[in-house]
Amino acid sequence: MSIPGYYTSLVIHGVPAGLALLIGPWQFVPRLRARFPRAHRIAGRVYLISVLAAAMAALYSAAVTPSGFTLQVAFFGLVVVWLYTAAKAYRAIRRREVQLHRIWMVRNYAFTFAAVTLRLYQLALLPLMNVMPSLEYSSVYESAAWLSLLGNVLVAEYFIVQRTLAPLARRQPSEQPAEEALLPQ
Repeated sequence: MSIPGYYTSLVIHGVPAGLALLIGPWQFVPRLRARFPRAHRIAGRVYLISVLAAAMAALYSAAVTPSGFTLQVAFFGLVVVWLYTAAKAYRAIRRREVQLHRIWMVRNYAFTFAAVTLRLYQLALLPLMNVMPSLEYSSVYESAAWLSLLGNVLVAEYFIVQRTLAPLARRQPSEQPAEEALLPQ
């Protein structure tokens, strides 16, 4: 059964998503951000436009995927959180809330990277089909899709807590009056 435009939508999705995958890691390098702030802003705009374009194409792909309802839910969910985190990151930077922007961008890139981890989980799970003859490829693919979402979220949140929030919590509080220091936070 051939679904009109399905493979075209995958290509239209893949090109900007691939661009976002390539741009994303460079945006997290502090030295590059500090040394080339204008390039960081331009690359950030290209990244967000790429995410938006890829997400729009992914909506059609998710709606007509021949892989079944379970993957439709996973892919629609991914598109929603991908767009939501991009919007939150954009809003934060427009308000000059740089720390919050970084947190939302870590989350957003985790969803961008889900395409890569989906394939890695697939490769890891495929050998199970030799051990369990009743295991079908569709089950492996569904499992890989859901694992990529869950795994990426967990890694992103761990990174946010350990690299962003923990250092802030360890900082010495600014000089507070004695009464304020005793008040519950």
